Amino acid sequence: MFWRMAGLSTASPVETILDKDNFTLEELLDEDEIIQECKSLNGRLINFLRERAQVEQLIRYIVEEAPEDAEKRRTFKFPFIACEIFTCEVDIILKTLVEDEELMNLLFSFLEPNNSHSTLLAGYFSKVVVCLLLRKAVPFLTYIQGHQEIVKKLVDLIGITSIMEVLIRLVGADEHMYTNYTEAMHWIQDTDVLEMIVDKFSSSDSPEVHANAAETLCAITRFAPPGLSSKISSPSFIGRLFRHALEESRPKSALVNSLSVCISLLDPRRLTLGTYHMYGRQMTHGSTVTANPETVVGMLESLGDLLKLLDVSSGDNMLLTTYGKLQPPLGKHRLKVVEFISVLLTVGSEAAEKELIRLGAVQRILDLFFKYPYNNFLHHHIENIIVSCLESKNAPLVEHLLRDCNLVGKILEAEKNFTLAADSDKPTVPAEGRSQPRIGNIGHLTRISNKLIQLGNNNSEIQTQLQENSEWTDWQTNVLSKRNALENVYQWACGRPTALHDRNRDSDDDDYQDRDYDVAALANNLSQAFRYGIYSNDELDEGHGSLERDDEDVYFDDESAEVVISSLRLGDDQESGSLFTNSNWFAFEDDRVATDRSTGSLASPSPNTAESNAINGGGDDDVIVGEDDDLVDTATSSPEPETKAEDSEVSVPNNSPELGSTETDKPPEWVEWRETSDSGEPSDALPNGELETESPDEAKCSPSSSEPLISNDEIVTGPKAESSVEETSKPSEPSESGNVNASYGSTTSDAAAVDAGTKSTQEGTAGDKDDKEGN
Repeated sequence: MFWRMAGLSTASPVETILDKDNFTLEELLDEDEIIQECKSLNGRLINFLRERAQVEQLIRYIVEEAPEDAEKRRTFKFPFIACEIFTCEVDIILKTLVEDEELMNLLFSFLEPNNSHSTLLAGYFSKVVVCLLLRKAVPFLTYIQGHQEIVKKLVDLIGITSIMEVLIRLVGADEHMYTNYTEAMHWIQDTDVLEMIVDKFSSSDSPEVHANAAETLCAITRFAPPGLSSKISSPSFIGRLFRHALEESRPKSALVNSLSVCISLLDPRRLTLGTYHMYGRQMTHGSTVTANPETVVGMLESLGDLLKLLDVSSGDNMLLTTYGKLQPPLGKHRLKVVEFISVLLTVGSEAAEKELIRLGAVQRILDLFFKYPYNNFLHHHIENIIVSCLESKNAPLVEHLLRDCNLVGKILEAEKNFTLAADSDKPTVPAEGRSQPRIGNIGHLTRISNKLIQLGNNNSEIQTQLQENSEWTDWQTNVLSKRNALENVYQWACGRPTALHDRNRDSDDDDYQDRDYDVAALANNLSQAFRYGIYSNDELDEGHGSLERDDEDVYFDDESAEVVISSLRLGDDQESGSLFTNSNWFAFEDDRVATDRSTGSLASPSPNTAESNAINGGGDDDVIVGEDDDLVDTATSSPEPETKAEDSEVSVPNNSPELGSTETDKPPEWVEWRETSDSGEPSDALPNGELETESPDEAKCSPSSSEPLISNDEIVTGPKAESSVEETSKPSEPSESGNVNASYGSTTSDAAAVDAGTKSTQEGTAGDKDDKEGN
């Protein structure tokens, strides 16, 4: 049980079992609440589970396979519950295990070659070992140091992903482990664990083994201790890795995963970042990758053998596609070689660039770009290679790309023949009996061409090459410029907002960041909007509750405002009253104030028009103002309206002839609540901005100015019109809001009294008319 309350909670089933004189561990493991009881540190349960016999039995459930005729609970439930008990991280139970060498031997007996090593039990074993490594690191590593054969057993089972995770933690390839236990893990650097892992590329044909071995080595390149990092980046280790990968009898998975390790050595952050981020970083920032020069030299020794794999003329396999057939397909291993060369060029090593020129690597890779016109993965890497060559400070590399590789000529040739040619000598062949499809690398050619023009403005070599080719000049003027204008999404009048100018962002998820938004102001506007009920469609008697509302009910923080912004996605061209404005929503614009005051036109009618003020039948002078409590709360607890002095005056109807001549014959109208920022003087406006006008006939029938309109203690503001006379005689209770200005509150109450008197006058006039008609 997570909690208990006297008289409400029932007895825990675990407690019931513990109350027995004779109970077994199996009875407890069969109870579903045992994990909650462990987490809540049930004393009786913990004292039972800490016993050596119970810990031993729990370990046996994890490391030993259940008999074939065993019950399902023995096969599935008991191992799971036993693993969860250890991962509850009860210190006294873990201490019993880690300080007993026989129990530790029993735990690691799971790694023995004669065991079955099921995936299910391997996962439980991994969780328990990682828990010990995190919570009992020093005694655990001391035990491993005394039994170093465990490391070799872990490497032998590296094909199991759960075992691989244990090995990664054990060798210190975790960003938290090594920094906390430097001395306890120093011995691992003196072992030959790296050699044992890299030899798995040669001793095993399993793709899972190759993939997990590569992932372990990549983790070591990122987070390993200095001793292992220097060893894995040495030329001798690189040579050993390539020897295993380039063996003719080895499967292609060995080569692909070996190249993944080399790529991680050149750019350790590459595997930890997303593909989109890597693409943008390479395309916009150029050569930002730094690598150990000795590591690069060690890789160049095998570069020639890698380039031989790019030859597609000898392939005999075929792959049918929707547009035709590939003979042979490009394959993962060739794509990985191209990616490796792409990363190698971003290092900016002069030795690597010279070797690539000597071997003609760029020429071979550029040919693949046009031989496989529908492989976008390949096009992406080759585009990076071309950009890295053009941005290189090595002039011979730029000249090699433009002259020897004839980059401009191949671009123009592809633009002329933009359909897939039916050539059986090429690896990509169109389907028979169909029209030839358009090649799929035109978009990348456009990007490369634009990059040539951009870099040509600062590079005389590139500029000269482009100007000497008249065909390029004509194509740039007649085709490329028009294509760029057509494909410029920032000029489109529909779809993507035109206000966005960040050309490096392709995701619409971050569009709102381009707006000039003040999140704090938006959060304040949202809070006020829901406070005043602008977006409430509930009934009035449901929407307007007690005055004692907590501001936390309508609280919006910055994060909530950002959620609303990203979900609504309004454009910049919305009207000034839009949700996406930094101004106060409840303020009049200057021009609207002037228009409203001069023409007498008012804003939208109030939804409360239907609720007119009622008269109690007890007497003519007993008037009940039918205002809602929430409206009164709004007027008294909201910030003080800032209006000009001349705009805040409210004329009280009387019998003077001047008033009768100036007032027009209009029914009572409403004006919506707003705040202005012109002045800090209080306003005489009624709650929710109610203003009353009076017709001339009503003005004539009003009582004289010398007679009191109505007694203040006869006015009651309440949500119900059927309040009693005794309730009306009570003074209204002050609002609980802490932000009420004294002068503003008095002005509001006076205005309420004037309004009540006006309504009493109108009702009295209506009563006189009825008497005359009766006579």
